[in-house]
Amino acid sequence: MRKLFPSELIFQIFALLAAFIIVHAIYVALIRPNAEAFQTEEQIRLEQNADYEPQRSIYVVLRDFEQEVCFVLMLWALSILGYKAARIRRQNTQLRLDLVGLPEGEYVSVETAEQASSLIRKRLTPEAQDYLLSRVMLAAIDRFSATRSVQDASSVVHSTCDAEAERAESELSIIRYIAWAIPSVGFIGTVRGIGNALGQAHRAVEGDITGVTESLGVAFNSTFIALLISIVLMFLIHALQSSQERLVLDVRRYCDDWFVRRLRS
Repeated sequence: MRKLFPSELIFQIFALLAAFIIVHAIYVALIRPNAEAFQTEEQIRLEQNADYEPQRSIYVVLRDFEQEVCFVLMLWALSILGYKAARIRRQNTQLRLDLVGLPEGEYVSVETAEQASSLIRKRLTPEAQDYLLSRVMLAAIDRFSATRSVQDASSVVHSTCDAEAERAESELSIIRYIAWAIPSVGFIGTVRGIGNALGQAHRAVEGDITGVTESLGVAFNSTFIALLISIVLMFLIHALQSSQERLVLDVRRYCDDWFVRRLRS
């Protein structure tokens, strides 16, 4: 795990930079120019026809800086979720392998357990050896070879799986923080918009409500986009957490059925 952690950290840093570059480029090249052009057209139509009802545009809803930050955070969180989901998928494929290397129904002795350990280390790459199933199997084999106790090997399987479940839960903290930060950024836009609207209240008293309505639009649009993104992101977080929990349970069941129950001291 120590070998893979720096690579995951580097991935997260570059994913954040890539998310910022991509989203900012889209805003500069597409969203803000179209929003300004749409508002200019709407202003011209209002001046030509006092009864004209202003239309809404998705570009205007998305144009402010708070929405841009929300999309950067969303893309960053999605990249981290995709990285973890791909790793879980690779680990699930290992559950289809026979890491014991013995015919079904044959007991596992100390000698055959050590042979299985050598098979795992020779057959799997260093990255695959760091997967949960490989680590649990190697730890159980080492404990069984040292103590010749089936109970000790079973305890190692369960304790390692429990530790993995806690570690996976803690690694989701960064994604949960992002999911919390997105609505907070939306509320910042709400406060900014309401503050600007209050600052132009004197114009509304004089009959010009354009500035007030535009500022209130900023407030409501930022909250609307932030809450939508948060709903989608929380669903994906729960889906990833369920996948992690299923992986731990499957690994525990695999080790119990294919290794621990076949041990004979």
